Amino acid sequence: MNKNWKKQFAIIYAGQAFSLVGSAAVQFAVIWWLTVKTESAIVLTLSAIVAFIPNMIIGPFAGVWIDRYNRRTVMMLADGLVALSSVVLGAAFLVTDSPPISFIFFILFVRGLGNTFHGPAMQAAIPMLVPPDMLTKAGGWGNLINSISNMLGPVLGAAIMGILPMSAIMLVDILGAVFAVICLFFVTIPDIPQSGEKVHLLADLKQGLAAMRANKPLMAVFPAMVLCNIVFMPLGSLFPLLVRTHFMGTAWHNGVAEFAFAGGLMLSSIILGVWGGMKRRFLMASIAVGLLGVTSFVGGILPPQAFWIFIIGCFFMGGSGTFVNVPLMAYTQETIAPEVMGKVFSLLMTAMTWAMPIGLLVAGPVSEFVGIDKWFLWSGVAMAAIAVICRLMTKRYDAQTMRPQSAAAED
Repeated sequence: MNKNWKKQFAIIYAGQAFSLVGSAAVQFAVIWWLTVKTESAIVLTLSAIVAFIPNMIIGPFAGVWIDRYNRRTVMMLADGLVALSSVVLGAAFLVTDSPPISFIFFILFVRGLGNTFHGPAMQAAIPMLVPPDMLTKAGGWGNLINSISNMLGPVLGAAIMGILPMSAIMLVDILGAVFAVICLFFVTIPDIPQSGEKVHLLADLKQGLAAMRANKPLMAVFPAMVLCNIVFMPLGSLFPLLVRTHFMGTAWHNGVAEFAFAGGLMLSSIILGVWGGMKRRFLMASIAVGLLGVTSFVGGILPPQAFWIFIIGCFFMGGSGTFVNVPLMAYTQETIAPEVMGKVFSLLMTAMTWAMPIGLLVAGPVSEFVGIDKWFLWSGVAMAAIAVICRLMTKRYDAQTMRPQSAAAED
């Protein structure tokens, strides 16, 4: 293990911080532009689905290439593709103030293609740098960087939208991606030993599936996490519509909601980075899913004038997600062999991605029919039930999924 791992880890996330700020600003601006232009839950639903189509189709096979090539190179190429999409979108907004929605969907598709490779490559690269007993805490600090960036991005996007054209926001994303690529030049991520055989997509994909099936605790928590994503992920896409149509908010109000959500992520990431989390990690994940349900339920029953109570709920909703994702990612990083880790993370992320359109295809039409607030209410009820299911399915594996003793001893 690299003795200089803390420096390498810091360099990677320093670059990612700037890239994430730019991406979050662009994402906020584009989604709010679509919200104002259409005021349609179906359009927002389609925009989210389009962004995830690359992962849905290519995702299962992305890990094959991630495990075949240097993970740093894959991350650099993915960042470059996202930057290129912002260049094209910025040029479009320079030509016309209102590009076709179909063109916006195309840009979201390209950005999704870059993220399909970047996410699994990043998760597979971290355990090659970080000692096993530090993965949960490192995940907490990494999540902190992500949350701070996601706090600043919407604020920056809302601020720029008020004084500058959309093309200026694209420039922020481009500069952030360039800085991320430069930082990666100063990081060394070792290559995975290869047999020299040609790539066989199906055979390599089966290796990842076999590694997942052999990990019984992972397979026990997997169905509950898919169900949670089916219910929870549409809420993120429909957030702007709830702010605008139920709470009668503006871009500024939506920015405050995004800021509060990311603030919860930031605080929970600090707590997890210092504390390391509960020793029974899957129990902690179940409790956090339950808290997600409570916050969603409260958001759905609030009257339109209770916007600031909703903001408090956004804070706790953001904080809950950290205690679900980070421990599960750390467990996977600890227990999956490096040579198949890219494949496993690609499969996991693809499954979670497929869960989102399933939820969105229901959430979009139903929320337009019954009201966006009612959708949040019943989503909260569903997530509370999923939390119970998760606990029942994973309780027997508590002993196997404890944090490594050397890390737990620091509690």
